[in-house]
Amino acid sequence: MALEEYKRKRRFSETPEPPPKLDKSKGHRFVVQRHHATRLHYDFRLEMEGVLKSWAVPKGPSLDPADKRLAMEVEDHPVSYFDFEGIIPEGNYGAGTVMVWDVGTWEPLSPETKDGKYVAGTDGEASAMLKKGDLKFRLHGKKLNGDFALIHIKSRRPGSKGNEWLLIKKHDQFVIPGFDAEQLDKSVLTKRTMAQIAGDEGSAEWQSNKKASRGSSAKSSWLADTLARVEKKKAKAKTSTTKDTKAHEKEAREHQSENGDKSAGGSTASRVRKSSAKSANSAVKDLAGAVKRAMPTAITPMLASLCEEPFDDPNWLFEIKWDGYRAVAFLEDGDVRLVSRNHNDLTARFSELRELSKAMKAKGAILDGEVVVLDDQGRPSFSLMQQRTGLRSQGRQTTPRRDLPILYFVFDLIYLDGYDLRKVTLEERKRVLREIVTDSEMVRYSDHFAGSGNALFGVAKQKGLEGIIAKKANSCYEERRSREWQKIKITQTVDCVIGGYTDPEGSRQYFGSLMLGLYNEKKQLIHVGNAGTGFNHARLKEMSTVLKGIESSSNPFTGPTEPRKAHWVKPTRVAEVKFTEWTHETNEGGVKLRAPVFMSLREDKDPEDCTFVGQQ
Repeated sequence: MALEEYKRKRRFSETPEPPPKLDKSKGHRFVVQRHHATRLHYDFRLEMEGVLKSWAVPKGPSLDPADKRLAMEVEDHPVSYFDFEGIIPEGNYGAGTVMVWDVGTWEPLSPETKDGKYVAGTDGEASAMLKKGDLKFRLHGKKLNGDFALIHIKSRRPGSKGNEWLLIKKHDQFVIPGFDAEQLDKSVLTKRTMAQIAGDEGSAEWQSNKKASRGSSAKSSWLADTLARVEKKKAKAKTSTTKDTKAHEKEAREHQSENGDKSAGGSTASRVRKSSAKSANSAVKDLAGAVKRAMPTAITPMLASLCEEPFDDPNWLFEIKWDGYRAVAFLEDGDVRLVSRNHNDLTARFSELRELSKAMKAKGAILDGEVVVLDDQGRPSFSLMQQRTGLRSQGRQTTPRRDLPILYFVFDLIYLDGYDLRKVTLEERKRVLREIVTDSEMVRYSDHFAGSGNALFGVAKQKGLEGIIAKKANSCYEERRSREWQKIKITQTVDCVIGGYTDPEGSRQYFGSLMLGLYNEKKQLIHVGNAGTGFNHARLKEMSTVLKGIESSSNPFTGPTEPRKAHWVKPTRVAEVKFTEWTHETNEGGVKLRAPVFMSLREDKDPEDCTFVGQQ
């Protein structure tokens, strides 16, 4: 591959990246760089033929031979790229944080074994094995050691570029069953974590000419209407409170006049005005449960338990369930760091939110919220979020759509200006949060309905949302899944034609999932997804008998289908399935069911009646 592709992707008059120069030193080093770009992956690089031969390994290298890691071959890199660690700024090719996860040397292994063991090979043998697509080598690193193989595979994936390989550990004394690269989360060069590298202004910053597009702000008319009703309720409550306050002020003035009160504290009216003038930041120390302490460096988000039905309760607050990426935001002196629920750094992925501190009346804060992409009707859409990030199911990656704008809905306040608020009640945390958040095109305060779960659930269902969240008003912030927060999901149902099934995996018997389809206006059966859940053992056995009775050698679907190992059936049976939403159309194919679950066979439904009409 030489360095032509590396050169094509970069404009060296504008970037400090090393030029595409071949190295004639014939070194035998290797490096693994942990790269958090549009998604986290590991770049595995071998120094050979004057360059760094490179593969992107989504799940990272493993010392367990049972792990056959997918490795996507990418462009060769110059040898001078070997020890880069730092930040590639947003808007550039490969934008994100880079860590040197492992370094060391490697040696080729001869394709010919002696006494069943691999022996040292030559550079010529290495080049021949690489060209053939079966490269065997031995690593001597700080984290990776022993014998490995890189094997080129033929992918059946539509649109494949033929760059799929497998990185496999051989059996030797360095095997570690269950090895997890994520557990070794520090740089071998600087001992820093990804979060520390991302927050280090002194880290190297590389730039290239691949700019990301920007989209316009998204509007949500239905949400605006809903929030308007909430504000109307608040205004009514505020009017009532104002009347009560004025009455208290009048009573205080009369009391002061009668008793000649001229204390240093002044009148009640004066104290009321001073209290209302205080900022949320200065008042937070008076909140019951607030603890003065240094800002935590990590937060595990509080998670909700599943609840089957909506309910009304004056002791609970009800919010929209935003369907996106959960993100905890750490704000400190203007700097912003975003972290996922699994403690992965999201700052580079959602770089627009580096401006988040400008929308907050706080010097230091920890916020909890959801990053979403809204559709053209202003509804949060997880499928659009997948297009924005480029992430697909089963770890697949496509080109991110930077033209899709994101919005951060903030629903909780964990820390504010020196005070830990995890022991403060939710009602008080949200009250203070509302005071410090300035709504903008980038960030919104996630409002709530007090006591009215059924009403909000009805609105959410009418608008085609994922569901709602119920939270106990007096709940503290617990860094675990809790019954104090409950998620109430909205599901839809659809009748689909069964067009095939997949092989079972693991300990499962009979079959893996049902392949489902709907007829379009041309009476072509289009694949809309697979349902692999909703079955117990007896149901699997029963359905397997049905499938065996209608097996066919012909594919009934028109267009692409995802599974590699598919068995076709005659399209004569109909399944009722429940699902959460229709995904948006992508260049991978048409719309799909999200999270389909098998419910039953429809004996009363004609397959020809299973069409797209009225479904989306």
